[in-house]
Amino acid sequence: MRKKDDTLRSNLLNLARNIADEKGIDAINIRAIANKAGVATGTVYNYFSNKDEILLALTEEYWKQTLIEMKSRITADSFCEQLQEMFDFLRKQIDQSAGKLMSSLGNMEAAAQERMLSMQSELASDLILYLEQDNKIREDIWNDTFTKKQFAQFIMMNIIMLLKMKTPDFEFFIKIIKGIIE
Repeated sequence: MRKKDDTLRSNLLNLARNIADEKGIDAINIRAIANKAGVATGTVYNYFSNKDEILLALTEEYWKQTLIEMKSRITADSFCEQLQEMFDFLRKQIDQSAGKLMSSLGNMEAAAQERMLSMQSELASDLILYLEQDNKIREDIWNDTFTKKQFAQFIMMNIIMLLKMKTPDFEFFIKIIKGIIE
């Protein structure tokens, strides 16, 4: 069996992304990607078993890039202002294209949630760093039963839930967090 070429896989994903950008997600299929790549459809099947797998890989790649970009967009000094910036950035990403991509994962939702765990873990780690950088946060709130890690997980889970619910008002959540940490 031949070793798979990571460069070709990446190229196939880029071509799938181009098709989605030009013609929409529904236009993505194995044959269209193979035609754009100038390879046989079997070659694409060597990397992806079906369209859903391509969409899952695109979604995962998209969110990895989004988290990298988000870090550069967080400029506020206080933790709560950083949370607001984070929420606003993620909301914009979901409204623009991530939401369409994620909603196209119908048959792969369980696999998508599994792969998103690593990105959620990264987001929680970032939240811990932001907590540690804000010197206005009371240090006496942290103990063995209420750790920064647990608090970051709680915040991350709630941000995800609020994004899914498409809540227009994040301010209430910020007030709860402020009441806890200040």
